[in-house]
Amino acid sequence: MAEPALGVAGLVKSFGALKATDGVDLQLNAGEIHALIGPNGAGKSTLIGQIAGTLRPDRGEIRLYGRDVTHLDASGRSRLGVARTFQVSSLVDEFSALRNVMLAVQGRSRTSYRFIRNVMNDRTLVDPAREALDRVGLSKRADVPASELSHGERRQLEIAVALALGPKVFLLDEPMAGMGPDGSRALTGFLHRLREEAPILLVEHDMDAVFALADRVSVLVYGRVVASGTVDEIRNDPVVREAYLGEPAA
Repeated sequence: MAEPALGVAGLVKSFGALKATDGVDLQLNAGEIHALIGPNGAGKSTLIGQIAGTLRPDRGEIRLYGRDVTHLDASGRSRLGVARTFQVSSLVDEFSALRNVMLAVQGRSRTSYRFIRNVMNDRTLVDPAREALDRVGLSKRADVPASELSHGERRQLEIAVALALGPKVFLLDEPMAGMGPDGSRALTGFLHRLREEAPILLVEHDMDAVFALADRVSVLVYGRVVASGTVDEIRNDPVVREAYLGEPAA
């Protein structure tokens, strides 16, 4: 049996007396979207931070295609193909959309970060960045500063930045946040296609998007996975319906 793209086993993270991650087991397989849902304060972003390498777990193991990456920092995991978008934007506002993606291309190639004038003539940086922008539908906005992009366009740009890293796994933290219905529908269609490039661990509150996209769903409550299964299994789970979806158990 093939190794999962991402394997999390027995992960524990505490902040003082608060156990934010409580023995989490999670698996992401090639070609799938695995959604992670749960109420506010359930520990979703803390879990994503540990998988991305910005937080160190107290116990447990994280594997990327069978390789133990538990003790690697975020940059080390990024070089191995873990690409993350954030609930709160991490773009450089004063840089153009193109320059933001070029930063990711530079990081992937591990070249020095020299922002001299002729960097815009470096085809090894510009061409991959323009390709990523084209893939997310932002090619016509390449020269616009990130600060002037709409909310939806900024989400698209964040995914272009992730694409430029040559990802093997996507960690998407609430990509639909702040989007209207049209933007959410457009991004849902794009993410459906994106799984063909690399599997996606998706943290999302938009349940319509989750149910439209996910192959599997895990429900996190108080740092523990209380249910995991297909969309239909999660929809019909009485504990999930009562505790998270706001519906009375049958």
